[in-house]
Amino acid sequence: MNPESARQFMDLDAPVAAALSAGKPVVALESTIITHGMPYPDNAAMAARVEAIIAEEGATPATIAVVDGRLKIGLPEAEREALARTTGAMKLSRADLAFAVSEGRTGGTTVAATMIAAALAGIRVFATGGIGGVHKGAETSFDISADLDELARTPVIVVSAGAKAILDIEKTLEVLETRGVPVVVFGSDVVPAFWSRQSPFTAPLRLDEPAAIARFFATRHALGLGGGMLVANPVPAADEIPAETMAAHIAEAQQAAFDGKISGKEVTPFLLAKLLEITGGASLKTNIALVENNARLAARIARDI
Repeated sequence: MNPESARQFMDLDAPVAAALSAGKPVVALESTIITHGMPYPDNAAMAARVEAIIAEEGATPATIAVVDGRLKIGLPEAEREALARTTGAMKLSRADLAFAVSEGRTGGTTVAATMIAAALAGIRVFATGGIGGVHKGAETSFDISADLDELARTPVIVVSAGAKAILDIEKTLEVLETRGVPVVVFGSDVVPAFWSRQSPFTAPLRLDEPAAIARFFATRHALGLGGGMLVANPVPAADEIPAETMAAHIAEAQQAAFDGKISGKEVTPFLLAKLLEITGGASLKTNIALVENNARLAARIARDI
């Protein structure tokens, strides 16, 4: 990574630039949840509310996206609203982030691309909904998200509600362990499953205070252990959908994806849209709640970094 050479392609929103210059806490936010994760106007309302929560917690939000070939680190309200209305935006990861910049395209940044941009800008904490991971059937499809390798190589704390429950959580945890990525569950002994607080898997590590997470991150890097850290933050109990309920819905959505021959980057947006339909909107309500919850925790960690 070379922040100096990257600057020619980057636009830092004024409040983000001022916060970074002053050493104040900043929290990065991804934009595929805006461009591919939720329909308009829910995506616009969610993005505005998440930024407001981070500000309420004493940090500066920095929504990251590529707009007309410019890597945006923080979006003014008008640009964020325009992105929420955009159709045909690319879904950007490590492989095609530079393509979108060089070709003047617009795209939402995935976890991997957001981590890259955050690290280039000097932002160390990032809040999202759920990370990508190992898809079910990956032993034949080889469908494994680039998010996992990015967590192993890029020094950013990613606060999420765990891996998306549409994935193979067990295999995702195994890959993260192999890559040397710490998985810290916040305040629970069980790995959450995105819409649900429970999964069959024991937390690899547990911490109960934001300051402890910040201290762990600093200690890893003082010891020369590179890469990022995944924080799995269970959705609030009042907002969760029980795991057994979601399991049946996910199976139905995955069958629809198989029948429709959906593959590659289209799988996750298709499944999320299908689950929105199957659950009558309940999955979206929980998705919004968990993103807000993650933003709140991320801001508290950023204050202690």
